[in-house]
Amino acid sequence: MSTFSHQTHPFTPGAEDRIDLLLIDDDPSDVLLVEKMLAESGLDVGIAVAGDLAAARRALTRRTQCILVDLSTPGIDRLEGLRQVLALSGAAAVVVLTGLDDAHLGVQAVAAGAEDYLVKQEVDAPLLARAVRYAIERKRSEETERRLVEARILGRENARLERGLLPVPLIDDPSLRHHTRYRPGRRRALLGGDFYDTVQTEGGAVHLMIGDVAGHGPDEAALGVQLRMAWRTLVLAGHTGEQLLGTLDTVLGHERRNEEIFTTLCMITIAPSRRTARMHLAGHPAPLLFRETPGPGRAGGFEVTALPEYAHGPALGLVPGAEWPTTEIDLGESWSLLLYTDGLIEGRVGAGSERLGTDGLVELARAARGKGIAGRSLIDELVGEVERLNGGALTDDLAVLLLSRQV
Repeated sequence: MSTFSHQTHPFTPGAEDRIDLLLIDDDPSDVLLVEKMLAESGLDVGIAVAGDLAAARRALTRRTQCILVDLSTPGIDRLEGLRQVLALSGAAAVVVLTGLDDAHLGVQAVAAGAEDYLVKQEVDAPLLARAVRYAIERKRSEETERRLVEARILGRENARLERGLLPVPLIDDPSLRHHTRYRPGRRRALLGGDFYDTVQTEGGAVHLMIGDVAGHGPDEAALGVQLRMAWRTLVLAGHTGEQLLGTLDTVLGHERRNEEIFTTLCMITIAPSRRTARMHLAGHPAPLLFRETPGPGRAGGFEVTALPEYAHGPALGLVPGAEWPTTEIDLGESWSLLLYTDGLIEGRVGAGSERLGTDGLVELARAARGKGIAGRSLIDELVGEVERLNGGALTDDLAVLLLSRQV
């Protein structure tokens, strides 16, 4: 007989979906026997037959679900031949169907990776059909588990990488308390297009920054990391204010993948005295200032206001040669600054189309401070209230930075 043949058996009512099977066996009588048993079993089977390993390589396709192999076939030297079959099998299950009634060899074959070991003299049609079906399902389960393990490993590596790209604040001032909240809009991601950083430079000034790259994909996340690192490098090199923003605008122009991408940014520099600050806005929402108000003894409170937006410039990447004016801020003795991205204020208020906005956030912040909530709990309270008003989780990237000073 030829070394390769193909036969398709008709579909039997009630049988499972078609199974593509490769039979490696050079004995014509055994091939006919296997074909007869599979036909009697009621399976819808397409059988490709190969008389040796070379023919098997040619006959194997991506559709092949199961390989039946006789370990006494020419060119297949028992276990070594089985290993060769396993190496070329890909996603197909491998079942040994042989005349070698050797229990020890059977154990070795299964240990090497075969799904099952069947002796021809002991097999009938139902047993062979069941063995083929079970082998295919076991192989599918193994492949699914392998992919899950690979996905978990890749996920852990990606998470480790993304956590490493989140900033660690550089602050050496015991009077300052630094808290952040970061949540990307993309599922299963740790980084989004939002970014922030805090750096204290020689001389005592503290620099805060928060930004938002337009978009939500991995490219925007990567660009956000690049801009944050560029900002930190420039600050540590002594650059500040409008000059720094101009350089970031140039960096954005070179690194973005198309000219439609822009970035909003808020930058604040707190003086070494900690009583005043300078702010630059590039198309970004104004931060909130929590400032202690005088009162008898310890009966004073806090006022919560949004910093003025009248002196601001355009978002980075929109206007060549743009200018970003400076806003002077009087902080007082005890204060907190809340910087955030628009993901915190663009949630809906109730069932209508009205957005929370900066004014709505100020009201929520006043209510939270009225309950004595501060620090990280203040951020959690605000995010929780925004989501409650929105009627569910926020879908945009979200970054919040809170820096506080208590004396």
